[in-house]
Amino acid sequence: MPERPEIGVVILAGGEATRLPGKLEMSAGGVPMLARVYRNVSPGRRTFVSCNGALSAELDLLLECPKVVDRWPRRGPLGGLLSTLDDVPMPLFVAVAGDLPFFDAAFIERLASAWQPGDEAVVPVHRARGPEQLEPLAALYDRAAFIREGTAVLEERGSLHELLRRLHVRRYPVEGKDTRIFTNINTPEDYAAVVAWMG
Repeated sequence: MPERPEIGVVILAGGEATRLPGKLEMSAGGVPMLARVYRNVSPGRRTFVSCNGALSAELDLLLECPKVVDRWPRRGPLGGLLSTLDDVPMPLFVAVAGDLPFFDAAFIERLASAWQPGDEAVVPVHRARGPEQLEPLAALYDRAAFIREGTAVLEERGSLHELLRRLHVRRYPVEGKDTRIFTNINTPEDYAAVVAWMG
């Protein structure tokens, strides 16, 4: 059986957060949200943070990994990922939003186990909120394919979803309680629900 390629992790922390400013520094289980995501995904994997500038002193101390400033501000997660991939040497990487407090290393292993020869992405899909929904910011990608197609999409001012249409994507169905992995924080109500789930 061939050895599995090494997988890096890129955490996106450069969003505007206009509906809940400062959310990545809000407490999630006793640490800032971004630090929780970092601790969840970093064991055994080289991890990188994509940001739009300097982080707070507290976060900087808690994130013992490279922080890469987005070269294409206001171009969404696609710009942040492409900026960071210059520093990521692994052939595969996981993209994870910095406000997914339940996404963890165990789920990365599940995505890696689903990867097949010829794949350029393994992207979770679920119906937790009604219509079928892809989760490109909780997904596994081939770095070279992402750069190849992502650069073209960025030049056309396209989105991450447009990039997925250009890649050979393996859809990874997630059902039931497992869909909590994709719970993100956009509003005060979202944050209150997450705090309640944490105990």
